[in-house]
Amino acid sequence: MHAATAFNLVLVSLIAIIALEVLAKRVRLPPAAALLVGGVAMAFVPGLPQFELDPELVLVVFLPPLLMYGAYFFVWDDFKRNLSGILLLAIGAVAFTTLVVGVAVHLVVPQLPWAACFALGAVVSPPDAVAAKAVLERVALPRRLMVLLEGESLLNDAAGLVLFRFALVAAMSGVFSAPRAVASFAGLAIGGIVVGIVAGFIAVKLMRALEDDYLVITTSMLTSWVSYIAGEELGVSSVIATVTCGMVVGWHQHEVFTAAQRMRGTAFWQVVVFVLEALVFVLIGLSLRGIAVRLGGVGDAFSLLGPATAAVIAVVILSRFVWVFGVEAMKWLAWTVTGRKRADAAGVPDWRAATVVSWAGMRGVVTLAVALSLPETMPGRDLIVFAGFAVILVTVLLQGATIGPLIALLSLTRGHERSSRHLSEPQAWARMETAQLAAIQPLVHDADGNVIHPRLLEQYTYRAGLTKRFEDMEEFPTDARHAHYDVVLAAIAAGRTELLLMHRAGEIHDELLHSLEHDLDLQEIIALHARG
Repeated sequence: MHAATAFNLVLVSLIAIIALEVLAKRVRLPPAAALLVGGVAMAFVPGLPQFELDPELVLVVFLPPLLMYGAYFFVWDDFKRNLSGILLLAIGAVAFTTLVVGVAVHLVVPQLPWAACFALGAVVSPPDAVAAKAVLERVALPRRLMVLLEGESLLNDAAGLVLFRFALVAAMSGVFSAPRAVASFAGLAIGGIVVGIVAGFIAVKLMRALEDDYLVITTSMLTSWVSYIAGEELGVSSVIATVTCGMVVGWHQHEVFTAAQRMRGTAFWQVVVFVLEALVFVLIGLSLRGIAVRLGGVGDAFSLLGPATAAVIAVVILSRFVWVFGVEAMKWLAWTVTGRKRADAAGVPDWRAATVVSWAGMRGVVTLAVALSLPETMPGRDLIVFAGFAVILVTVLLQGATIGPLIALLSLTRGHERSSRHLSEPQAWARMETAQLAAIQPLVHDADGNVIHPRLLEQYTYRAGLTKRFEDMEEFPTDARHAHYDVVLAAIAAGRTELLLMHRAGEIHDELLHSLEHDLDLQEIIALHARG
């Protein structure tokens, strides 16, 4: 495809993304599902050039920033407390799915070599970080479930890619060693962690030294690709390297970034991530045409590969249920045998939560990119590619579209989950306001003890007293807070209206307009955030 044609196709895709996002909100469909269907529809528009997805390019372009963004906001304390559950999903469930899918495919297509069957299992086994984030960010789940699913999506690609690599080598050479595979996975994971830590600390040092906001934000974006490519070049897990780097930068963000850098950087990252996520699903849909052409048409592909593909889809979905509920059963058994009357949240069996986790297994760009990267001489390549796309289509459309209603049906919504180790919001505000009052008290008096900043003293004294009154509550009284900030927002709106009237009347210069408008924007952001 010519470069100009490719650029035009990207522009058309971006326009389609806007339309599909609006449509998804109107019909209450998950945007990921709408984008995927829209991409499939676009693939067969007459006159639209055939799109070929470059697997290596799509992984290096899309995956690093999306992994970095997810890791950047991941809570390290939650990650440590739920590490065993995350690893059971990210490694255990992926390995189990690979094994079960491989066995099922060999039963349906006995002439296909075992290694090729397991390669197909490795391709479809890891739920996708992009697909999971795109769906889960629009549902309300208890904090621990979100931590498990987000943590799994950050790490399982590494497990799936390693399993795929060994299955591919076995399929092409006929040689496989399980001990060697386990040792290699451990080495890749540890190496990825080391590379990620080094890249993260270098990025933090560099961003500390840079003073320009735009240079800092640009560096934060480049860091994702640098850590990923460094992992690739050094022969370790590039996925784990990027995730680790993101966690390091996220941990140090509070002392590295200024308020302006954080505000601008967050806005920049949110737009970039939105565009990348949306493009991923549209490009997956667009790639269907090329896949169909290589397989002789959609009809021929279904007739030849349909039974085996149907078996793969069923096993992919059911194997996750078997694994998750098997883990819950073992947890229940251990909980019963030990006779514990009390347990922490991670140790209590929860069948409703297990149902949601089992159903949250959407596949995405990694599955398709890995399938398309198979050499042409790979046994069963057509089946692997077709089954990979079918699994993506079914899981995103079926599971992605129904997980919200399932959560509502099971009454699993985000509620108050504050740990006893943590302060409540009112307690934290009371501590901050007290510290602020103590900081200004020596500064508002002159050498003779006279108050020289009475309004500041009055303001901080009032705020400290107000938060002190509410510190024993779990949350601030919402009615009073909303009423207060509604007045603040009304005042900001009136100021904005008057500012524009002055500008339209030619009474103020454009530079002053932008300056005052920026102040009003900051006030509005703070008020909206505080209002909740």
